[in-house]
Amino acid sequence: MKSFTVAAVILALIATPTLAQGRRGGGGDDRKTEKKPQIDEKAYKAALDRIPEPKEKYDPWGVTKPAADPAKKPK
Repeated sequence: MKSFTVAAVILALIATPTLAQGRRGGGGDDRKTEKKPQIDEKAYKAALDRIPEPKEKYDPWGVTKPAADPAKKPK
């Protein structure tokens, strides 16, 4: 009888986390819907048009690559 009680307690302890994961808490939807700002396409395109074009192309790997022209070696 003692071993049966110990086995029942062990099974109950093992099953408790499993039951807790399956439960969904709460009553009702207390979540408030957040209002997202409306996207103004005209203003977005106008802002993109105001960005100036770069005069020369930026090369982020320019320092790591060897120069194409051997006459222009950095010191």
